[in-house]
Amino acid sequence: MNFHSKPTTFVSRVTIKVTDLARSLEFYQKIVGLSVLEQTEDTAHLTADGQTSILKLVQPANPEPKQRRTSGLYHFAILLPERRHLADFVIHLSEHNVPIGASDHFVSDAIYFNDPDGNGIEVYQDKDPDTWTWHGDQVEMAVDPLDFEDLVKYKTEQGWQGMHEKTVMGHIHLHVSDLRQAEKFYVDGLGFDVVCQFGGQAIFLSTSGYHHHIAANTWNGVGAPKASENSAGLHSYQIVYPDEASRDASFID
Repeated sequence: MNFHSKPTTFVSRVTIKVTDLARSLEFYQKIVGLSVLEQTEDTAHLTADGQTSILKLVQPANPEPKQRRTSGLYHFAILLPERRHLADFVIHLSEHNVPIGASDHFVSDAIYFNDPDGNGIEVYQDKDPDTWTWHGDQVEMAVDPLDFEDLVKYKTEQGWQGMHEKTVMGHIHLHVSDLRQAEKFYVDGLGFDVVCQFGGQAIFLSTSGYHHHIAANTWNGVGAPKASENSAGLHSYQIVYPDEASRDASFID
């Protein structure tokens, strides 16, 4: 099952705000391994396959540093096609002394780090969906330590060569001010299903039985305020529906 193509509904591109486009471009090309598809004075589309934009950078007028304890981006998540790609990427980050976090989520193995503005990034690789454990309509997920010793066994001879052409935007995870309102919006409004819940503080939503295309949490506090328009952070994200009929049917009247 391809969870990031039609007829699945999925997040295809994320747009983030940065304070220094040139600095961010260097980071996203050298460290993350994406390449520039299109660029203007204050925007840049980044790609893995040379054709499709999965990440857009925007430098607002009079940019401000990322504001803490606000709603908005927790992280966007880039999905690598195979375990060997994640192994090579981890070694690449280590060689460039990039501070990381890491987790075995049962459904995936994930690496976490920040861009120069503090925008959260996850790079991950899915485990075989046949190994995911479902309890009814809820998938089992965890935050266990990642087994780096096992992961690096999959490293390749040539090492990290940039993002593989089959890399996609895997999901987006958001800080929200009200979890129940967020659930209503994404379930009743946009047609996603809740597939996992963490203690009343986070929900994970998807279509087609994926572990999550969108997640939301209140870890920055219930009632967390919006960040200012010019601060670094989330600008927007694009959701792809199978067709116009399914898109129109999902929206709240």
